Amino acid sequence: MDLNNLITKHLTRYFDPNKKIPEETFQLLLRYLRTSPTTVNIQPNHFHVLESQAGKDKLADALVGRFADNQEKVRNASHAIVFTTRKTIPDEHLQEIFAKERADGRFADPEIQKGWEAGATNFVEIQSQNYGGDVLHWLEKNTYLVVGATMMAAASLGVDATPMEGFDRAAIDEAFGLTDTDFTTTLIMALGYPDETRVSRQPVSRFDAEKIFTHM
Repeated sequence: MDLNNLITKHLTRYFDPNKKIPEETFQLLLRYLRTSPTTVNIQPNHFHVLESQAGKDKLADALVGRFADNQEKVRNASHAIVFTTRKTIPDEHLQEIFAKERADGRFADPEIQKGWEAGATNFVEIQSQNYGGDVLHWLEKNTYLVVGATMMAAASLGVDATPMEGFDRAAIDEAFGLTDTDFTTTLIMALGYPDETRVSRQPVSRFDAEKIFTHM
């Protein structure tokens, strides 16, 4: 990964529809996405992976009204992902996580696993209380962690990843059959390679270091 390049690079707004992410590269990115970290391994996400043009068009068609300018990004991208998040954490979900951790041998000592499970359960309760019972608020923070990590993973593979908040949540939820489920859309992401004829050559604009860093 060329970090100096990332420092001076704009997010891709225009993708080259003729350039596709190699299948091996994309599968490696999905492997990372599956293993990306979340708080207490809560794993609150389901990912709709749009590999076909029909899949991308389905998402683009739901980007209507003031969000229509994002249609081109999605249609021309090599791939797109809809990041959805659980609205609640039922006990069944926690038990499924714990069962998988035990099956995978995450902790060699059963007593440590037992303590971990008690602590994780308590932490979910604490976070729910911290947000007035709105546990989705906390869970979506985890989704943003996953999105940020995925962007860096994509960059390490030479792939551009552009996250978007410009959509109507209800419209995307309806398009992907989420309306009456325990999941809701949090973010969408287009992935691929930039249209080099439309890459911005202007400098990025950020506050000076003196304004945002306090060294102690």
